Amino acid sequence: MRLKHILLTVCLMAALMPKTAAQVKLTQDTLATPIIGFNFGTVFPSDKLSTENGMYDLYESPFLNFGLEAGYKFKSNWIVSVEGNLTFGAKEDNLRNKAERMPAAFSHDTVPIVIGANGADATASCYNRMLSLRVGGGKIITLGHKNPNSGIMVGLYGGIMQQKTIFKMNDEKAPQLQDDYARLYDHKRRGFTLTESVGYWFMSNKANFLNFHVTFEVTQCWNHSVRDYVIDEVMNLHGPDDTKYFDLFYSFKITWMFPLKGKTAYDYYFF
Repeated sequence: MRLKHILLTVCLMAALMPKTAAQVKLTQDTLATPIIGFNFGTVFPSDKLSTENGMYDLYESPFLNFGLEAGYKFKSNWIVSVEGNLTFGAKEDNLRNKAERMPAAFSHDTVPIVIGANGADATASCYNRMLSLRVGGGKIITLGHKNPNSGIMVGLYGGIMQQKTIFKMNDEKAPQLQDDYARLYDHKRRGFTLTESVGYWFMSNKANFLNFHVTFEVTQCWNHSVRDYVIDEVMNLHGPDDTKYFDLFYSFKITWMFPLKGKTAYDYYFF
């Protein structure tokens, strides 16, 4: 009987004690995942620090840029990536002083034209095209605990580039600016690049399709001509171009990213 009374007393005391909820600590982990992305933006060659007769002197800016990138984001928020880019003039005909550079190819009329093979006018658009490949990485510096996968991103990349003038003709044939003759005037150059970048990296907690980063980049390019013979009257060139060129570019880019893993998970700890 006494044991029964003791058990009843304990049960009654437990029922009368105030109830306290378990403490919950909610945290969100960083994500380790492969990432692919598509970027686009604008590129401005510098007129102050670039070598004379570099990209700024050859072509009117700005340029447009489109690229593909693939990389890996570690849980430590370090990122490594490889990126390929296509850059070309925003204007279809952006080669500066094209008639003066190639007087043998253009007529001396008020509006310079190219005389086609059959004597008709052959419209020629002259613009730059640059291909580049780079590898490198960066670090995401988080700004808060609500989304540790987003924040300020800084990066450093090295790579190679190749650029030249493209001659786009209408339906008329103009051998002066086609095939081997075009190589005399296309200013084809190749070299190494170094890029520093800073921007904002955003990865959504809820949606895999709302992931992007916006960056401002400064690119240094050391390049040289790869043609054996160059003709450019403005540059006073009739032969090999032995100049070592330095070009400085400023770029603004936005990249739409696709992580190849699901969104970050929430972990619950009860104590």
